[in-house]
Amino acid sequence: MKNRHHTPRRRFLQAGFATIALPALEAFGAPEPPPNRARTFVAIGAYLGWHAPAFYPKQTGAGYQIPPLLEPLAEHRDHFTIFSGLDHRAPNGHDAWNNFLCGKTPGSYSLDQMMADRIGQQSRFPSIHLIAGASEHTNGRQISYTKEGVPLPEIERPSVLYKRLFMSQADRARVEYVLTSGKSALDDVVADAKRLEAELPASDRAKLGEYFESVRGVERRMSRQIETIDDPLPQPDYKLPETDPITPNLMMEAEQVLYDLMALAIQTESTRVLTFGLYGLGQVFTIDGQPLSAGYHALSHHGNDPGMVRDLVKLERSHMRQLAGFLRQLREKKDAHGRPLLDSTIVLTGTGMGDASRHSNRDLPTLVAGGGFKHGRHIAIDQQAPNAPLLGDLYVTLMQRLGMEIGEFSNASRNLNQLFA
Repeated sequence: MKNRHHTPRRRFLQAGFATIALPALEAFGAPEPPPNRARTFVAIGAYLGWHAPAFYPKQTGAGYQIPPLLEPLAEHRDHFTIFSGLDHRAPNGHDAWNNFLCGKTPGSYSLDQMMADRIGQQSRFPSIHLIAGASEHTNGRQISYTKEGVPLPEIERPSVLYKRLFMSQADRARVEYVLTSGKSALDDVVADAKRLEAELPASDRAKLGEYFESVRGVERRMSRQIETIDDPLPQPDYKLPETDPITPNLMMEAEQVLYDLMALAIQTESTRVLTFGLYGLGQVFTIDGQPLSAGYHALSHHGNDPGMVRDLVKLERSHMRQLAGFLRQLREKKDAHGRPLLDSTIVLTGTGMGDASRHSNRDLPTLVAGGGFKHGRHIAIDQQAPNAPLLGDLYVTLMQRLGMEIGEFSNASRNLNQLFA
């Protein structure tokens, strides 16, 4: 057993279990995370926001009464913290909703991509991006943006994510061919561009430098995929639905399957960074056997009509029930050292839309679960106080918990570590 403990996990699995892939096991020398250090980040964002009066408790601190919208999460209340009064001081409007992870400037370098660029290379996929309820288009309103401001596509079909995580040997052979060919093509592009660089004026050379960085980023991602193409892949005991639940009215069913696959991705260490966008269109949901009075988007523009607010909260509680199941899985699934995955996974649930009815992006409902933080409280920030913190200050804390040496994000320049002490 001593020799086995010191055998690298990749070599051991290839030698003895070529067709059986496992999550990280202590027997294979899986490193134990340092104290107060998280390994994985998950961001869940609602395009149409969360109804703040039903999201925020009336009391602050640990003794709060759980609010109506968060009642499905009651079993986890000691594992999450609610924040009110935080935002990015970003523009208002639906088109600016992606300030959720981008900060003050919508469409800029997003939080998840900062993380993926620092810690994502430690896994097969630097980051994975999912969406539900979008009917295969998001009108350019994605959550995630590269350092160059390029929006990243999102996976809507559970079957596509499943195949990406657990591809067959034939799939892997095709992927290896594509990746190898693609890398050679990129090498040729870089060589040609460098020859051209000497003939360009300074302004164009700067643009070309940005292009080089983009190409290098692609090469790094491709190189990582090529390096791991022969790694044993997980073979989970999980059966997908016969058809993908991708029509907007099947949004809740899609969420459940995608959350299941997200939990498997974390358990098998396939990625360290995931985002999940909860979109919203005109779909009319039936909840508890009763159809709601209007479509999702219309309910979010309720104008304080009591009936529409009631139905909106019903719908959002359904989202929270799906989230509760995901957190339950992360609490039940254990890492190589017998600890719940939630202890080393930060789950950020929020939005870039503070009040969709008024198209306001102020005071963004925010919930942080897991990550080894001290939880169980409602922390209310007074936005009118001098030097009031920003949501980006919280994001600095999340990045530092992941081991990133960073002290600023967008227009924020400090952390909120003391609030978790």
